[in-house]
Amino acid sequence: DMWRIFGLCLYGDKMWFVDEEHHSFRLDDIKKMLIDAKVGMYDTAKVVRRTKNTAADKDLEVVETTNLELLLGSAPSCRAVVTTGQKATDIFCQHFDVTQPKVGKYVCFNFQNRLLRLYRMPSSSRAYPMKLERKAEAYQPLFDEFIKTNIHNLST
Repeated sequence: DMWRIFGLCLYGDKMWFVDEEHHSFRLDDIKKMLIDAKVGMYDTAKVVRRTKNTAADKDLEVVETTNLELLLGSAPSCRAVVTTGQKATDIFCQHFDVTQPKVGKYVCFNFQNRLLRLYRMPSSSRAYPMKLERKAEAYQPLFDEFIKTNIHNLST
């Protein structure tokens, strides 16, 4: 549901990035929006193994984590990091010795003489038991502060 959350938060329309005719997402529009909004996305784990055939974090074994120091170091203008699942939050917080924020909230942390925010958002997975609209409500303040300000041609 990530692209539906983006559609709701940015345009008030959960179908904004959905190509209903082809039962897919409009990838070119998503890429343009991410570039315009200066949003980067990456997993906290490079190599994972599913221990069962489910999408649940509890059935995920992290074999190799991402080099988070290198990743954040290569993004000097980054002001905030967002995790969207418990496993990602656990990995990030453990790596940087950061206290976990509550879902929908953030904590500040220092990295290379920069004060950054770590936001813990609800999982965008459809398996996460929360209505899409409620997820979008949790994401909205983050979008208002960091994303909408970078998109100049935002029209509804």
